[in-house]
Amino acid sequence: MSINFDPHRAVTARTVSVDRRGEEYADLFGQAPVIFAALSGPRHLLEAANSAFFETLGCDRGRLGEPVGEMIPELAPQGVIDRLDAVYRTGVAYRARDGRLLLGGPAKQREGFFDFTYEPRRDAAGRIDGVVVIAVDTTAYHNAHLLAAEQRALLEQIARDAPLDDILRGMATAIEELSPDMLVSVLLVDPEGRRLLHGTGPRLPDFYNEAVDGAPIGEGVGSCGTTAFRREPVIVTDIATDPLWKDYRDVALRAGVAACWSTPILDADGRLLGTFAMYHRTPKAPQDKDMALSASFTRIAALAIERHAAAEARHAAQEREKAAREDLAFLLEASTAITGETHYADSLQRMARLTVPTLAPLCAVDVSERGQTQRIAVAASTREGENLLCSPALCHEVDAAVARVLASGATESARASGLRAQLGVRDYVCVPLTTRGRTFGALTLLATDLPLDERKVALAEELARRAASSADNAHQFTDRVRLSHDLQAGLLPPEIPRIPGATLAASYHPAGEGLEVGGDFYDVFPLPSDRWALMIGDVSGRGALAATTTGMVRHTARAAARLLDEPAAVVTAINDALTGHTTHDDQFVSLVYGELRHSPSHLTLNLIRAGHVPPLVRRADGTVVELAEPGLLLGIGPDPGFCPCRIDLYPGDSLVLVTDGITEARSADGEFFGEERLADALAAVRSTTPTASAVVESITTAVTAFAGDATLDDQAALVITAG
Repeated sequence: MSINFDPHRAVTARTVSVDRRGEEYADLFGQAPVIFAALSGPRHLLEAANSAFFETLGCDRGRLGEPVGEMIPELAPQGVIDRLDAVYRTGVAYRARDGRLLLGGPAKQREGFFDFTYEPRRDAAGRIDGVVVIAVDTTAYHNAHLLAAEQRALLEQIARDAPLDDILRGMATAIEELSPDMLVSVLLVDPEGRRLLHGTGPRLPDFYNEAVDGAPIGEGVGSCGTTAFRREPVIVTDIATDPLWKDYRDVALRAGVAACWSTPILDADGRLLGTFAMYHRTPKAPQDKDMALSASFTRIAALAIERHAAAEARHAAQEREKAAREDLAFLLEASTAITGETHYADSLQRMARLTVPTLAPLCAVDVSERGQTQRIAVAASTREGENLLCSPALCHEVDAAVARVLASGATESARASGLRAQLGVRDYVCVPLTTRGRTFGALTLLATDLPLDERKVALAEELARRAASSADNAHQFTDRVRLSHDLQAGLLPPEIPRIPGATLAASYHPAGEGLEVGGDFYDVFPLPSDRWALMIGDVSGRGALAATTTGMVRHTARAAARLLDEPAAVVTAINDALTGHTTHDDQFVSLVYGELRHSPSHLTLNLIRAGHVPPLVRRADGTVVELAEPGLLLGIGPDPGFCPCRIDLYPGDSLVLVTDGITEARSADGEFFGEERLADALAAVRSTTPTASAVVESITTAVTAFAGDATLDDQAALVITAG
C-alpha cells in the first residue's frame, strides 16, 4: 500500500455497528470541521458527504452516487480503495494518524496529512452495507511541526559552521517542501554594498538566477533590488503589471513566476546582508502565515550570513597571516638559493625557476649587455607553457614590455589584452632588475589562469631587488672566472699533439671556483731530428705572478730546447731565467722535463727531475716503477744539482707524470692520497695494452673517489704510452 500510513500508529478497532441515514449524517457532520463521507456497497458509492470532504478532496458535489475511486482516481494508487475493501469485507474498523495523501491531478497535485477512521456500516439486520469515513486534516499541524524541525536543523547547521550555501539551499528547500506552490530565492549583498549576488534559488531556472545575479540595489530594480534599497518588505502581487519589474519582467515571465514577495535580510545593527524572496507562479497576495514564514526564515538567514561573514573574516585573517609567513619563507629560501649561485647566468636562471609556479606559470628574464637585450632564462610549469613562451608573437609582446621597463626602470603591470589575450595570457607584470642605480634587466611573469594580484607583484619586486644584487655580484664573479679560465687556457697547450708510436693523454682540474690562475702546467712540443719534448711542472703560488712565471718557464723551455741538445742544458736555462728575473724569494718551480726519441722497437726518454713528484712507469705487465732521481727546485739557486735519467718504454708501457695536487689530495679525515695509492691506481688498469686515456681515467677516478670533487690545489696529469 502506498498510502504512507505510519504502521506504528495504525490500529484496528472492534466492529462498530452504524446505522445512520443521509439526513442524520447531515445533522451530525454538515458544518463540522472534520471530513465525513458515507460510502455504500462494495463499490463504495458516495452516498453522503459534508462540505469539508468536497473542499479538501477537491471533487464535484454533483457526483453523489458514483464510486469514490472514480470520483477521486488518485486514491487507488495510494491504497485507499484497498483499505476500504478490507474494512467492507472483514467488518474490522481501521484507524491511522498523520497519514499522507497526494490529492489532485499531476499538474495541481498537493500534499495533505490526516487522522482518519474507516468504520463498517451495518443495516437493520446487522449486515455490512457500507463504510463511513471520518478524517481530521492535520496538514497545518504537520507543517508547523516540520517547520520547527527544519528551523532546528538549520540552527544546528549554523552552530556547526556548515557552509553558507548548504544552509541557504536547505532553508529554501524546506520552505518549498512546506509550500509546494512557492519558489524561494536568497540574494546576498556584494562586498561593496552595491549589488545583489546569487545565494540560492534551487527551483528557479538557471537562466533566471543568472539574470538577477549582480542586479544593482536601487528603486525599481524588481522586488529584491527595491527591498534592499528601501530596507523594508516589498510585495509585488502581479509582476506583469507592477512598474518595479519593468527591467526584469520578460525574464520573470519566461521563468514562469507571476508574483514576488521580498524581504530585506538585516543584521542586529540594521546592516543589509541580502534579500529573501518568495515567488508564485500565479498572481497572488501573501497571507499572514506567509509573512510569518518569511520573517522566521529571514531571521535564520541573517544569523547564517552573519556567522558565515565572521567565519570568513577569521579565515581571511588566518590566510593573510599564513600568506605573510609563506611569502617570507619563499623570499628567504629564494634569496639563499640565488645567492648560492656564483655565476651570473645561473643566478638569474635559478630566479626564473623559483618563480614558477609560486608566482606565475610562465617566466622570462631578459638582460641588457653592451646595448643588446638578451633573454637569459625562461621557465614554465607545463610543456604547453614552454611552447607558448617560445612563440614569436608572445616574444614580440614581452620584448616590447621589457624595452619599456629597461627605459623607465619602473614596474609595468596590466591585464592582458589584444594579442596576449588571444594567446591565452590573462595577466602579466614586468619588474626591473636594478642595482647600483642601473637597470640591467627585467623579470617578466605571465599568468594564464589566476590573475597576478598585488601580493604576487610585491613579491616579484622584492625577489627582483634581491636577485639583482646577487646577479650583479655573480656577474663580477663570472667575469673573474672567465678571465682566469682564459689565462689558464693560454698557459696550457691547446691540444695534445699526436706522436708516432705513442698515445698521449692529459687532465687538468683547477682548485676551488677557478677565480685565480693556478701554477700547474704541462706541455708537449716537437723538436728537430724527430725528437719530442715533454714537461710537467708546478709554480708556487697562484694568480698573476704564477701565470707570469708559468708562461716564462714554458716559453724558455720551447726556445732553449731548439738550441740545446741535452735535457739538462734546457732545465739549466730555465733555472737561469727564473733566478735572473724572479724578485720574490718564495717564487720557485718544480719540474719534470724530458726528451723522447724513437727506435725501431721502443721509445727512449731522457728525463730531468727538479724537485717535482717522482715520475712513475707502468709496465705492460702492470708493475709500477718510481723514478726518484734527485734534483732541487728551480729558481732557488744557480745550481739545481739534478741527475739525468734514461727510461725505455716498450709497447704497453706508460710514463705517468702528475703534480702534487694529486698526491696531496685529502680525504674527509685529512689523509693524503699519496704516491702508494697513485701506484695502486695504475696497477688497477685492467688491460694488457692500455691507452694513455685509460691510465689518466684510472688516476682521476681514484682521486675523486678518495677526496671528492672539491680540491684545495690544482691537479694535473700527463701520460705517454708506447704503442
